[in-house]
Amino acid sequence: MTVATETRVGEAGHAGADIRSDLRVRIEPRDRGGIQIDLQSRVEPYYGDSIRRQAEEVFEALGVRHAQVHIQDEGALPFVIAARIEAAVRRAGLGQGTRVLPDRLALPDPSPRDRIRRSRLYVPGSEPKYFINAALHGADGVILDLEDSVHPNEKDASRLLVRNALRSVDFLKCERMVRINQLPLGIEDLAEIVTECPDLILIPKVETPEQVLEVNRRIDEIKADYGLTRPIWLMPILESALGIENAFAIAKASEQIAAITIGLEDYTADLGVVKTSIGTESHYARQRIVNVAHAAKVQAIDSVFGDVGDLDGLRTWGLNSRALGFEGMGCVHPMQIAVIHEAFAPSAAELDRARKIVAAYDDAQQKGLGVVSLGSKMIDPPVVHRALKLMERARAMGLVQ
Repeated sequence: MTVATETRVGEAGHAGADIRSDLRVRIEPRDRGGIQIDLQSRVEPYYGDSIRRQAEEVFEALGVRHAQVHIQDEGALPFVIAARIEAAVRRAGLGQGTRVLPDRLALPDPSPRDRIRRSRLYVPGSEPKYFINAALHGADGVILDLEDSVHPNEKDASRLLVRNALRSVDFLKCERMVRINQLPLGIEDLAEIVTECPDLILIPKVETPEQVLEVNRRIDEIKADYGLTRPIWLMPILESALGIENAFAIAKASEQIAAITIGLEDYTADLGVVKTSIGTESHYARQRIVNVAHAAKVQAIDSVFGDVGDLDGLRTWGLNSRALGFEGMGCVHPMQIAVIHEAFAPSAAELDRARKIVAAYDDAQQKGLGVVSLGSKMIDPPVVHRALKLMERARAMGLVQ
């Protein structure tokens, strides 16, 4: 029997006129009386009974037998309801060590280490209203963020929400990414996240290879405990002067690293300079990321462009980013995605020239010639290699057959 003096009131979730797809749960444990649910819902006539029934099932699974419960529902889906109730129960000091997991959708095929990562859309891990349609915007990856976009008081509840979203939301062709918190808090995130097989985990504010190894070890431990063999790739985020100087050691810390990226807001703050849309103040760091990534044979991914309203500035930044050698960048709003994809795509002129170079190379190979010529010009091997890589990337983008 639950003893009331050992517990406290637990609350989780959000409700109000401007809240969508969420709910607020308040639980007051009692000594007796069973589960008494007071439900207020926008969809009461249609789903009130099913919400009550699900709540009762979750409380039973968590071992809560007696409580006064108030639920204010703003159109939450079942995976959100379950996560919010579990968080409230834990905050009441109950249900520790017990998880209530919604049914899992069939997992997509594992994500290749070298897949196209032009764009990755950040979605706040505490805001379920953004989860459902995140994949419809067509980003290469969706990041369920547990770090900067989540208030410190919501970290515990958000990791449960993200865990359930990984089980219940169809992210279509998007790579399923999670940005954990800065260590050591990020290690706690892994306990809930790794079991749900995300494709990639971003590690923020990495300054030493040991931080990557710590995350890698914990992931391996959890995978071993649950018998998981599916690959989970890593993307360290370098956000300080020290991280940039240790970039190569970080990039080589684990074979699970698929890419490295830079966080320019924190990096420029560390330098004590203003972050600009031109990027002169971060040119050294970004160029170092590119050079290190190629040396370590991982992808170089640029930072986000924070001014959502400046699409021309974004386009210029993306073109410059690609010219530096980056393969993609982050985005904080869906309307940035198309601009980023355009900026990181080879132009028609580039594709035409690459086709001609590849055709000349194939012709030389068939004739057994060691020299490739295009018209009156001799084509050096590095030029052929670059053309072949460009065509391969264009095929992966679906730009050519």
